[in-house]
Amino acid sequence: MRLLMFESNLMLSEIESLGDRLFEFWQDFQPCLRTQTRDSSAYGLDYLSGLLRMQTNRTMANIGRQSQVDPQNMHHFMSNSPWSGPGLIGAVQAKVKQRSEFQSGAMLLVDESADQKGGDHSAGAGRQHNGRLGKVDMSQVGVFVTLATPLVSTWIDGELFLPEAWFEPAAAKRRTKAGIPVERTFQTKPELAWLMIQRAQINGVPFAAVAMDTLYGRSRRLRFQLEAAGIEYYADVLADTQVYLCRPQLLYPQTKRGKRAKHPIVRGRSYEVRSLALSQHLQWQRITLRPSEQGYLTADFARLPVWTLYNQTVRQEWLLIRLDDNRITYTLSNAAGATPLETMAWRKSHRYFAECSNRDSKSDLGWDEFQAIKYRAWQHQLAFTILASWFIAETRLDWAARFQHDPALLAAYEVEVLPRLSMANVPELLRAAMPLPQLSPTEAALLVVNHLDNRIRSRKSRLRNKSSP
Repeated sequence: MRLLMFESNLMLSEIESLGDRLFEFWQDFQPCLRTQTRDSSAYGLDYLSGLLRMQTNRTMANIGRQSQVDPQNMHHFMSNSPWSGPGLIGAVQAKVKQRSEFQSGAMLLVDESADQKGGDHSAGAGRQHNGRLGKVDMSQVGVFVTLATPLVSTWIDGELFLPEAWFEPAAAKRRTKAGIPVERTFQTKPELAWLMIQRAQINGVPFAAVAMDTLYGRSRRLRFQLEAAGIEYYADVLADTQVYLCRPQLLYPQTKRGKRAKHPIVRGRSYEVRSLALSQHLQWQRITLRPSEQGYLTADFARLPVWTLYNQTVRQEWLLIRLDDNRITYTLSNAAGATPLETMAWRKSHRYFAECSNRDSKSDLGWDEFQAIKYRAWQHQLAFTILASWFIAETRLDWAARFQHDPALLAAYEVEVLPRLSMANVPELLRAAMPLPQLSPTEAALLVVNHLDNRIRSRKSRLRNKSSP
């Protein structure tokens, strides 16, 4: 009987050595967790392993218990230890840029993700829009950057969004308790996105273009900044976005005092982009984007040059229109005039992979199970989530390069494309190679006793603080 091991001919020895692979992988990042006074990198390997192997309830305390590390020590390591989360993320980006798979055509994708919270004590928590729930709720929101190719997509950076309410004078104590850096000021989500895009560019992360949804795409300032930096972008916009088919004129009339007016009069007819989708002059083209579970994903695309305004500056952009399943989306892009429509369609449609990265980080790496108050803990959790995601991505890339598909399988399954390993497959194989330890009754009892002892000590400490003048 023929055995198909996910990515055809995948050797059992590769699966059995996944634990060794994880340890060797960790050696490159271990120095990032050493500070001047302490080397807590051993906790880092335990935490990384916990994120990858545990399937539920991946809190700091539970990862500590599973790793036989005192939960309080693990909590201190994640919430208080001064090792740099951004430093670890930078080390991951340095490894990412060395991979040949990202050197041509990789896309940088900007998206946000919200997680429901029970109160407003956690850094950045507040009543704000939660796209996952489709409503305003008590949430903590992060802005994330994904690097994507047809082979893999992985988070490479993130920033915690802090609502304006967190910077009001009345929130000073809350900021101090959550450890918000004193130099941190209010920044909008597009401003956070621009910060991370710049960081990726400075760090040499290779990408062909940036794609983003309407929250970021409608920011004319962000599009202007990307254009000024020479970065190609695909920015989704709302259906009522105003554009011009002919270059508008900006006229500055004289004021009553004979001076030039500060704000111009715009002469030219503007159109909502949704009205342009009905034009009979558009040349539609059906384009195949990528394989899907139902066969191949296809959609109809059309484009036309338009003019837009920002800060008294007239700019020309492409309006790219996508139609599939009676749903129309509109995208503004600064792609070069000679860029083929197929290339623009392919790059615009990469935003799907950002949604996949957000979903996988929650379902496979426990991002939505994270519980902490401090800003530093959020940064540390992000760094380990990115590191775990990169371990999976690197493993998938290495195996795809080393173990080629057997062409006979296409005929055997009567399909044109064989599936690749998913993000969830690698942790599943890792759990088989490194089974989670099963506690004996005595070990379980000791853990419970230790947990109760810590609760008693914490309660006594809080009572003492409460009674202090």
